[in-house]
Amino acid sequence: MVVLKTQELSGIDVVADGELNRFDPSHPETNGMIDYFLSRMDGIRTKFSISDIASFRSDAGLNYRTDPAGIAFAEIGEGTLNLPRDYAFTRALTRSPLKFTCTGPHMLTKVLTDRFYKDRGECCMAIARVLRRQMEEIKAEVVQIDEANISGHPEDREWALAAINHVLEGISGKRGVHICFGNYGGQSIQKGFWKDLMPFLNGLKADHLILEFARRGYDELEAFKELDPKIGLGLSVVDIKDNGIESAELIARRIEHAVGILGDGRIPFIHPDCGFWMLQRSVADGKMRALAAGRDLFEGRK
Repeated sequence: MVVLKTQELSGIDVVADGELNRFDPSHPETNGMIDYFLSRMDGIRTKFSISDIASFRSDAGLNYRTDPAGIAFAEIGEGTLNLPRDYAFTRALTRSPLKFTCTGPHMLTKVLTDRFYKDRGECCMAIARVLRRQMEEIKAEVVQIDEANISGHPEDREWALAAINHVLEGISGKRGVHICFGNYGGQSIQKGFWKDLMPFLNGLKADHLILEFARRGYDELEAFKELDPKIGLGLSVVDIKDNGIESAELIARRIEHAVGILGDGRIPFIHPDCGFWMLQRSVADGKMRALAAGRDLFEGRK
């Protein structure tokens, strides 16, 4: 309730729960974006041997993790995962438009060691089926699928798209896909360029994207002239890897710059690069107030 009310008082248009349902203060080593999902699904075990760990570490692109999040040893099912319950709990605490977030099937697949499907695409689609069944029951104004690994692995496009789109098709509200280059311990993880992901982005059955720009800079905006006009570009204007609080004037200039390149009507949302979890609350609160103030300044609100 505190997190939601803080956003309301800051003037945020669409609020979110900060994923606090997925953080266990008794076990802070767990990752709410990953472990919360996989530890509850059937067919995945979270205790593994030395050979399991060696198999996981041989996979390129996951050097920031020493161990897998789990081992897929049987058909993956929903188990005790209950995202509709999480949504209902949060929905009762605010009357504001609400965004519900869910880690995407590509990200969850990449942190698994697969001993059952033996095919990344099949494993990913199994996870997607679990997520879709739960997304179909969630009636949030915005549902955001989080994919933090695809940015460095555009070669996964074909099998990742099929699974992500399967989830997106089950969403009744506005469908968003968040992609960043990582926020693991306040550090970027993936390397790459937005232009390399354009075929992937254009293949998404999403209403809008939620992408990282503030930390990286805005030189890559030109590439988004190739983005399918049916897909809106959510523009990040707040750097979550910096303790400095942006001014309203800076945020307004960033929006104006992007609109000047991409045209009116192409940016349905502005937002931070990623989550605020690594920041002190005073910094996070200040950045949220600045986000709303910059929006108001750009739009001429009083």
